[in-house]
Order: sequence, then C-alpha cells, then structure tokens
Amino acid sequence: MSDIVTYIILGIIEGLTEFLPVSSTGHLILAGELLGFTGESSVAFKVAIQLGAILAVLVAYWWRFWGVGMGVLRGEREAIWFTRNILIGFLPAMLIGAVAYEGIRQLIQSPMTVAVALIVGGIAILLIERMVKTVKVERIETMPLPTAVAIGLVQCIAMIPGVSRSGATIMGALLMGVERKTAAEFSFFLAVPTMAGATVYSLYKDRDLLSFDDLSGIAIGLAVSFVVALLVVKAFVKVVGRFGFAPFAWYRIIVGVAALAWLMGR
Repeated sequence: MSDIVTYIILGIIEGLTEFLPVSSTGHLILAGELLGFTGESSVAFKVAIQLGAILAVLVAYWWRFWGVGMGVLRGEREAIWFTRNILIGFLPAMLIGAVAYEGIRQLIQSPMTVAVALIVGGIAILLIERMVKTVKVERIETMPLPTAVAIGLVQCIAMIPGVSRSGATIMGALLMGVERKTAAEFSFFLAVPTMAGATVYSLYKDRDLLSFDDLSGIAIGLAVSFVVALLVVKAFVKVVGRFGFAPFAWYRIIVGVAALAWLMGR
C-alpha cells in the first residue's frame, strides 16, 4: 500500500472519530498497526492531523465563535464567561501534557493499552448513561467555574490512548449535570485550544525526526480529516439527541475485544 493511501485512510479515520466518544487516537494507533505505519515519526502524524478536525469545528461553528469574539470586545458578560470556561477547561491539559509528554508518547505506541481502554471506556459510558438524570447546566455561558475546571481535569484522563478526549469530557460533563447537547458542544469547543496546543507542541518536540515527506503526509492527512470531520460534527449532535451514547459504548466494546483478540493472537 502506498504512503499516500495510508495518509488518506488515517485522515478519514481521524475525521470520523475525533468528536465521537470512541477515541480517534486509539483508532489511529490500531489502524497504524494494521497498515504497518508505526515508528517515531508516525506519532507526530497521529497527533498533528487532529488539527484538521479542529479546523472543522471552527468552520462548522464559525458564527458561534464570531459572536463570542465580538461579545468579548463589547464586554458582554456571557461571551466573557464562555471564553473563561473554555480557557479554564483547557488549562489542566496544557500543564499536565507538557510535564507528561514523554510518557504519553510511549503510550501512543502501545496498541494493547488502546484495546483495554476501549473496553473499559465503553463499560463506563453504559454505566454513566444509567446514572445521569438531573440537568443543572443548559448553556456553556452559564456553566459554573468549578464545573469547567472539573471537566478540564477529566479531559486529562484521555491522555491514555483509547480513553477518548471527547468521551471523557462529555461523560464528565454529564456527571456534573450538564445537558447532553451542551456537553457535546463544550467538548467540541474545548478541543480547539487543547488539540491545537498538542499539535504545535508535538511538531516542535519531534521537529528533528520529521522529513519533508513526513510533513507532506501530515498535510494530506490533515486536509482529509478536515473534510470528513466537517460532515461528522453536526451529525453527531443529532445522533446523540436521538439515541444517546449507548451505541458508541457498544461499538467501543466490540472493537476493543476484537483488537485485544488480534493483538494477543498475532
């Protein structure tokens, strides 16, 4: 299989899974194993192409970001609180990610960790779906500061590949009484500074490992993930509103069990 086809396949997988609670990084790691796309430079690729999905959020919700930006300039309280909650939620991941980067990098090369995390995470989603009943927060603008901080801390669990950043933040938000759609959108918006920061930091740390071909591959994967994620991000909110998160939980468990069986038997 040619490198370009591999980049396109991984870009599609990233775009499909970044905003679903199924772990995009986990899927990229398992797909990389299947396609033989492993090694030091592949780690930077798997992190960097997530920027394409983040750009899709900016495009899909451009009106929301524009309105918040204009509101902040005008000193509107709700726009300022929205911005505060996103930045505060991002802070734990920024600090812990910088300190634990090398450990995270090693985990990104561990498909067995992904398989186990997919199964455990699927079971956790099923349990949380049954537990959550009371809604206390219906808008990001009215989310209390402690809730934003707590969700930001929960997001850090997703540094273990296979956990899912969106899954951790959405489930954490639900446990804290955030309404389903609001929880999903907060996860989308929180991804913007989180994944942008992770991409820039990863490319900087791995700059000596990357060749021109590596950067060209990242550009291809990033472009493909952008297009696919743009189609997925709004559809996900509709699916969640109708079916909840249980379908994604069962999907995680099935993929995790299959991956575990494959890894142990090869």
